[in-house]
Amino acid sequence: MKQPNILVVMADQLPPHFTGAYGHPVVQTPNIDLLAARGMRFDAAYCNSPLCAPARAAFLTGQAITRIGAWDNAAEFAASVPTFAHHLRLMGYRTCLSGKMHFIGPDQLHGFERRLTTDIYPADFAWTPNWDRPDERIARWYHGMDSLLEAGQATMTYQIEYDDEVGFTACRRLFDLARTPGRPFMLVASFIHPHDPYVARPEWWDLYDHDTIDLPAEVDPATLDPHSLRIRAGTEADVVSTTEDHVRNARHAYYANVSYFDHWVGRLLATLEETGMADSTVVVLTSDHGDMLGERGNWFKMSFFERSVRVPLILAGAGVGHGVVANPVSHVDLLPTLVDIARANVPPAPLPGDGNSLWEAATGGAHGFHETFSEYTAEMTSHPMFMIRRGDHKYVHCDTDPPLLFDLRADPQERRNLAGDPAHADLAVDFAAEVAERWDTREVRRRVLASQRRRRDVQAAMEIGEMTSWDHSPERDPAQEYVRSHMDWDGAAVRTRFPPIQGSMTSRPGEPT
Repeated sequence: MKQPNILVVMADQLPPHFTGAYGHPVVQTPNIDLLAARGMRFDAAYCNSPLCAPARAAFLTGQAITRIGAWDNAAEFAASVPTFAHHLRLMGYRTCLSGKMHFIGPDQLHGFERRLTTDIYPADFAWTPNWDRPDERIARWYHGMDSLLEAGQATMTYQIEYDDEVGFTACRRLFDLARTPGRPFMLVASFIHPHDPYVARPEWWDLYDHDTIDLPAEVDPATLDPHSLRIRAGTEADVVSTTEDHVRNARHAYYANVSYFDHWVGRLLATLEETGMADSTVVVLTSDHGDMLGERGNWFKMSFFERSVRVPLILAGAGVGHGVVANPVSHVDLLPTLVDIARANVPPAPLPGDGNSLWEAATGGAHGFHETFSEYTAEMTSHPMFMIRRGDHKYVHCDTDPPLLFDLRADPQERRNLAGDPAHADLAVDFAAEVAERWDTREVRRRVLASQRRRRDVQAAMEIGEMTSWDHSPERDPAQEYVRSHMDWDGAAVRTRFPPIQGSMTSRPGEPT
């Protein structure tokens, strides 16, 4: 078997719970549903840190954020850490990124040969949290209840503008790749939706009957754990009054934006069909993390509750089986998985990192792993937080908080903390001992504080005088696009036509083969 192409499609802030493919009765995701029906759906997939940049760093490197220092949304992603783009490039793949990856630092490629768009968020250290002042709210970039108060419809937002560009450039790149067959490709198309603000275009809003939008169960803040209360304070959910109408508007717009993302999934899959590459491509669909969307009284992410830390994960296409994998898996498993896909018929070999290949499970074989983990070292806390998911149980530790222990099979809504239940005392003790063995929490906190202090100094200096931006500027040469005076008019038409005219020369100047 030849090395298959790989298309990775990524949403932002989308848990599986709010998709039709994973059983939501209201949210409409017909293209994701079809992808899941013809592929392998992983029903207990987790991000390795419930925040954008750290989650994506772990996703790309197959390594824990505490191993690579990807602490938060302003922690530098070191250029010396190999990503799956580096590995696949070494294996002969053409690698390309369209859209968001939230790289922090001057390296804005991290193994991708081409990056077709800029990022939607800044690449500098401006969003550094401050554990020296953990109770200080930074209104300029923290999430807030404005996302609920202003939820609704609009014909254009910066997020719609961005995702339209991401989707268009990704589809155009697929046509470019089809015109220049040769080395296999790995293309990542990474969208910002359905991330808040919760604002949707009318055609997606109108898919839903406003009165049928389901609402989260009400919760008494007095029953919440300390970290949930910190998130409520940090997002001002504890002081800003919101009504049922605000909540329904936010969820309505969010569902609409999930359908908008699903539309782009459909466009990308249709482009694979149109280019004749569908049968030779493995498609991977996931998200960086989830969104609580009002469940347990909280919004956004930053916690280890299921709607924050769980992600959809679906593989379909060349060589992939049909079915469901129930065992816990995570984003750190994707690097060894993609490498195994790229090896084609070559036997797998061990890779450094914190994950295990899912390729055997994706092709219908056994999956012998029953645990995964997640870490959090960003805003809304002053100490590192850790999660272990093993079998049906989830354990959460933070030095400042009482432990949390849930049986997800018996209590999928995570309402009953078993950490203090005598019947589960031995299990809680074992988990606590495992945390102490796996993580030196004091040393992790020391490293986080040192990193934050360094970055705040660097950012303060960079903002004085002339600032040099690290933000990615996509390379384009308008002199080589469309029709130009140095080109033959008929040649330009032939060069971009697909399917190509028999016997024509279709490659673009400078196009890699």
